[in-house]
Amino acid sequence: MPLAAEEDGGATFHPPSLADFFPPAIWFEGTPFEINRIILVRLIAVVALMLIFIIGARRAKLVPGRFQSILEMGLDFCRNSIAYEILGEKDGKKYVPIITTIFFAVFFFNITGVIPFLNIAGTSVIGLPIIFALWVYFMYLWQGVKKFGVGGYLKHSLFPPGVPWPIYILLTPVEALQVFILRPATLVIRLLANMMAGHLLLALCFAATSFLFFEASGALKAFGAVTFVAGFAFFLLEVFVAALQAYVFSILTAVYLQMSITEEH
Repeated sequence: MPLAAEEDGGATFHPPSLADFFPPAIWFEGTPFEINRIILVRLIAVVALMLIFIIGARRAKLVPGRFQSILEMGLDFCRNSIAYEILGEKDGKKYVPIITTIFFAVFFFNITGVIPFLNIAGTSVIGLPIIFALWVYFMYLWQGVKKFGVGGYLKHSLFPPGVPWPIYILLTPVEALQVFILRPATLVIRLLANMMAGHLLLALCFAATSFLFFEASGALKAFGAVTFVAGFAFFLLEVFVAALQAYVFSILTAVYLQMSITEEH
């Protein structure tokens, strides 16, 4: 509910709400190609990501400049600190492109939440996290089936070796729940919840700052400095969370692949 700042009711504060995540259509309303603010933010993130790497590839030099060095650091991080670290160099080489794509895509969709005039993460609405999670889900299932066959993969995933057979009565349903439901579900929920929470905190702090500075009266204006400092702190935190969630999503992708293709887990 709007909060009155003045006793006469002349000014009100409208806090952010879940309506922020369901904006009205901008173009093509009522069609399968409808574009709203969040879809537009996602398109901008995709274009920016593609342009950065296209420019980096075309300007690549033997002795890299600062821009090329930053890109190469990101690529080396995905290759060495995620793919090779989890899967080993032999298997990691095969999955480096996928893991790298997931890392940078999730990061770019996340970081739009702190970019002025965009101000909302492309992953703060459930559709995109589901797409990423399904991609990982089908990828690790397919790789496991490809290596072990359907029967072999089910045995490998649902009947861990070295367990007394009566324990399988309890263990196998738990393993099935984990492999087929919990893994993709937790990928979606973790990413979505962090991006939604970050948006709401930032929107609340900066909306309160604007209201207190420009519309509130008397001593209430001083609290605008407090909300501004809090908003800046949350801004820095959200930049960190955007990178952290990209890392977590990527490393879990590598972990799930490793669990699917190795002999034991």
